[in-house]
Amino acid sequence: MTATQTQRPPAWFVCASRIRGAGLAIGLTLLAVSVLGSVLLPRDVLPAAAVATGTTTGVALLVAGMVLTLLPYRPTIAPRPVRVPATGRWLAANSPESGVPSHGTHSLGQSFAIDLVYAPEDGSRPEFGSGPAFRDPGDYPAFGRPLLAPCAGTVVRTHDSARDHRARSGNAAVAYMMVEGMVRELLGTRRVVGNHVLLDVGDGVYAVLAHLRRGSVAVRAGDRVEAGQVLGECGNSGNSSEPHLHFHLMDSPHTWLSAGLPFVFTDVSIDGGELRDGIPATDSTMTGTP
Repeated sequence: MTATQTQRPPAWFVCASRIRGAGLAIGLTLLAVSVLGSVLLPRDVLPAAAVATGTTTGVALLVAGMVLTLLPYRPTIAPRPVRVPATGRWLAANSPESGVPSHGTHSLGQSFAIDLVYAPEDGSRPEFGSGPAFRDPGDYPAFGRPLLAPCAGTVVRTHDSARDHRARSGNAAVAYMMVEGMVRELLGTRRVVGNHVLLDVGDGVYAVLAHLRRGSVAVRAGDRVEAGQVLGECGNSGNSSEPHLHFHLMDSPHTWLSAGLPFVFTDVSIDGGELRDGIPATDSTMTGTP
């Protein structure tokens, strides 16, 4: 297997991903139709038996989808080598090196996702809880940092119009964000990932760079990009607590049905160590080569 090839995920993992996404979508639809129909339609149009069947099936599919979304299972797959998609010193959050699924969920292909927060040595990143609970994203040094293509590929799609909302920098603000996140899930993937770039990097692998700054996306669908090319800037769009980069690989361009794939950053210094291939654990720092 060459550096550009990726080991395919096992069939059970792919099936679990497809069933999970479809189960949640169909289950929620059945449940909504059954409940609303029982309230709005007369019994001769929608019999009680049909309501009961729809409700039971909907709940069963939702439960199955939630179980497949949250269970801490992981396949054994060789990681895809990728370049660090930014320069400078970054702090890892929700790292797959510390646990899978790294974000507590397999949804949207996030099994092996990582969040990267720009953390320069000068300590200019505001501490959580300091200042107002809802801070201007421009207060954070990550905001506006260039984000780079992790490898060569073709742009599948982009989104560039979501606003950069205020950072959530307090317990009350985070509680608000958790409720807001549930609403975003119901409204669709764009509401979660915000401004983003989706790349086809070959061999059936797709790379997602999410939460970009509005108006910064520098590519469009169909563009061919090279590793290290600027794709946009770090922002605070979508389901984001502060300006950061969310990055992951998946096996399909259809995010809702995709299976997450592991990766490894090439030539990085983790916690000030020597250059090597690796992924920083949660709360560790990483500096990539220019």
